Amino acid sequence: MAYGKRLRKTYEGFDRNKEYSVEDAVKILLDSGKTKFDETIDISLNLNIDTRHADQQVRSAVSLPAGTGKSLRVAVFAKDAKAEEAKSAGADIVGAEDLMEKVQAGNLDFDRCIATPDMMGVVGRVGKILGPKNLMPNPKLGTVTVDVTDAVKAAKGGEVQYRAEKTGIVHAGIGKVSMGNDKVAQNVNAFIKSVKDNRPSGAKGVFVKKISISSTMGPGISIDLASLEV
Repeated sequence: MAYGKRLRKTYEGFDRNKEYSVEDAVKILLDSGKTKFDETIDISLNLNIDTRHADQQVRSAVSLPAGTGKSLRVAVFAKDAKAEEAKSAGADIVGAEDLMEKVQAGNLDFDRCIATPDMMGVVGRVGKILGPKNLMPNPKLGTVTVDVTDAVKAAKGGEVQYRAEKTGIVHAGIGKVSMGNDKVAQNVNAFIKSVKDNRPSGAKGVFVKKISISSTMGPGISIDLASLEV
């Protein structure tokens, strides 16, 4: 495979066949060639699960200690007092049937969707639009709740949702290069711990097979599973 000059230089700085501790992997990644934009740090976990089975599903959310480095736009389906509560908590878009109509018209200018339980009948009418974009409110993720204040603040404060794909891989953006080594490492460890804590009952044997981190324009660096403290 032919690599660009920048990536070739980066690969010369570490051993691609070696696995590194979280701290060392983060340092290598952040020390690699700089770009003109603030790259996202991504994490990928290859899990020993078969998602065709209901007892081997992995889906949850984690509040990253250092935040995501990104400001999320949050929409809330709510009425009356709960609508006012959502606005006070910092929600960007709040509505009921009117918000449903906006979604039907293709206006999905938000990154997270929260709903009070009484609004799920309305939300369900746009489920086929929200679902494929991973925006459908879900009680397991805390996005169908009467505690809209906590849900909005969690979304704004660095909560990341994740789920295993058909191949058993979980991946997510967990920060920005500009956050620095310590904060990125904190987020990496918190994300890994959350996935491990949500090991499904049907998973057998070794749960996590491989972990790697990368940046938008950078290489993938493997994490040494034996070095993990989580």
